[in-house]
Order: sequence, then C-alpha cells, then structure tokens
Amino acid sequence: MKEFTFSIPQKIIVGKGALEKVGQISVDLDGKHAFIISGPNLEKMGIVSKVEGLLNEVSIDADSYTNIEANPSVTTVEKAAKAFIESKADYIVALGGGSPLDVAKAVAVVAKYGGSITDYEGAHKVPGKVIPMIAIPTTAGTGSEVTAFSVITDHIRDYKLTVFSYELIPNYAILDQNLIMTTPASVAAACGIDAFIHAEESYISRDASPFTEAMSEKAMELIGRSIRAFVADRENQKAAEDMLVGSLFAGIAFSWARLGNVHAMSHPVSAYFDVPHGVANGILLPTIVNYNSSVDEGKYLKIYNYISEEPVTKEQFQPKMLTEAIRNLNAELGIPDGLAAVGVKEEYIKAMAKDAMKSGNIMANPRKTEYEDIIELYKEAM
Repeated sequence: MKEFTFSIPQKIIVGKGALEKVGQISVDLDGKHAFIISGPNLEKMGIVSKVEGLLNEVSIDADSYTNIEANPSVTTVEKAAKAFIESKADYIVALGGGSPLDVAKAVAVVAKYGGSITDYEGAHKVPGKVIPMIAIPTTAGTGSEVTAFSVITDHIRDYKLTVFSYELIPNYAILDQNLIMTTPASVAAACGIDAFIHAEESYISRDASPFTEAMSEKAMELIGRSIRAFVADRENQKAAEDMLVGSLFAGIAFSWARLGNVHAMSHPVSAYFDVPHGVANGILLPTIVNYNSSVDEGKYLKIYNYISEEPVTKEQFQPKMLTEAIRNLNAELGIPDGLAAVGVKEEYIKAMAKDAMKSGNIMANPRKTEYEDIIELYKEAM
C-alpha cells in the first residue's frame, strides 16, 4: 500500500433544521460581525434574511453580498472582497451552491492577503490561514463546503482558474436538507450528477487511497440510490438527505484524491460557452468512462452496481455496461447527450483542449492522457 495522508480539519453538522444552529456556531467561532455571501435567488426567497435574523438573535451583526452569478468571475470576487473589507466583518457565512461558496473562499484569501485571486492560482499558493468561514450548502452537488478548491472564471482568458489549498476548507459546515428541497428539478439533476462524478472520478483516481475510496464508495451508494427519486420529487426527505450527505462525502474524497479528465475538460466548456458545470460534466462522463475502461481494475463493476437498478455479478459484467448505464441515467435526469446540444462549437475544441491540459486533474486520471487525446475526446462528446 502506498503512503497516503488525510485529515478532516473542520466541524460538520448534518440534520434537518441544522440551519438554526448557525448562531451558536458563530459564537463558538468567536465571531462578532458576519458577512454573508450568497446568491440573488436565496435573497429573494428570504433565506439570507433568515440567517441574518438567526445571527442577530445571538447579538451578531450581519452584512451581506448576494450579487453572485453562475460561474462567478474574478471581477465578482473583487467586488465582494471590497464589500467585505468595508463592512469590517471578521468572518464569512457562505450560503448557497458552488458559486457563492467558491466566491466566499476566494474572498477569504484576498481580504486577508491582498492582491487578486489570480495571484493564488494553482496549488498551495495561499500563504496561511484565511478569514474564518461557515459554509451552508443549498444544493447537493459541489461539496464545496468541505473541499480545498475555489474555481473562478477569468473572462480575460476565457479560463476557469482553480485555487487549491487546504487553508480554503471552511471551519464549519452546516448541512440542512430543508435548504435543498426547493431546488428546481434541472438544478437538482445537474448538481446531483456533479456529486456522483466527484465520487466516481476520485474513486478511480491515480491518487486514491483507502480513505478516499471509502468516502467515494459511500457517496456513490447514497447518490446512486436516491438521485432519481430526488430529481423526481425534491420534497422526498430521505432522498434529499442521501444526496446532501453523498455530496459531502464525495467532496471530502476529491479534496484528497483529485478528479480526472471529466473535470479537466468541463471547465473550459463552461468558460467558453457558459454551460452549467454539472451539465458539462454529465455530458462528458460517458465518453471519459469509455476512454478509461481499458485500465479498469475492477472498480467499474462496483460503480455500475451503485447506479444500476439491476445489479450484476462479476461474471455478468463488461465495462461497456457502465458507459451505457451512465447514458441511461443522464437521459432519465434530462442531461443532454452531446456538447453540440449545449452550444459548443467544434472550432473551439483545440483551444479548450489546451486549457484542459493545464488542469492538475489530467495527471490524476487513471489512463494517461495527452493533448491529442483530449481533442479526440471532445470530438466524441460532441
């Protein structure tokens, strides 16, 4: 067994109604003035004001910044960081899906150390502890509440940059399934398939360890048994809990095992064509699963049985069955069956492939991948 390292340097609270504990957790964090980073829809729904009220109940002042778009930009980070500094807050409450959580992490860095978030692009460039954070996810997909990554779009380069540092992991995470039960079906599908892919890619990653494999397997078990039910009925309490906890475990897994070609290739798709991250991932997954099938060492059977409604034995299984099962799952969830369906133009493939090769996830993919391979994979996925 190769050497491996892991830690879970945060406190995670899971349960129906857990949001009500945000005030006490803020006190435990020794927070005096909160800065809530969220999105416009949650503001309209009254969730932001609810969190403000819960903080006020324990005599904590709160300001908020909610002008966060999907695939948030460097400019958005700059504006949010400026608002944070002007508020004189001492900690951040990140409330929402992957976009607000990614911005909150970026603000936590820039507000502490200055400069632009582009200065911290890459791995381990954050010099030390960042502004304290409490993360509260409202989608079951990104796992950002427990991950060491912030992904921000640089429109100058049409490029999604990644900041990777274990300093980015929030101090606390609050998972309340009530917060994800009003999610639209299309968002639930995109986020849900993203969470599954986090588990699948980290499971077969070159950097996987017994710890991450355990997290990945439990994530796939929970997501596999509940993703269809949750997309069909977001008020299904058991399915909502499974998806939220499955996303959590998948996030922990990929923070330590990285991902693979799906995520490396999906970021340029989103950067160039503004395709939702989960949708881009879902479209690419069957093509990449097929590509990696030649190096499968038995994990494909387990993955298949987690998502298939009719599990099979080792003797019955062939790797191509997993590719077909994923295509069927995508169809059930309403994920398009090709990149062309979401507006991707073939003339951009070489540029996207060049950007994809910059991702550290390429090195973690189980099958060695070169630039020309990425070009062909994009073409197959069209």
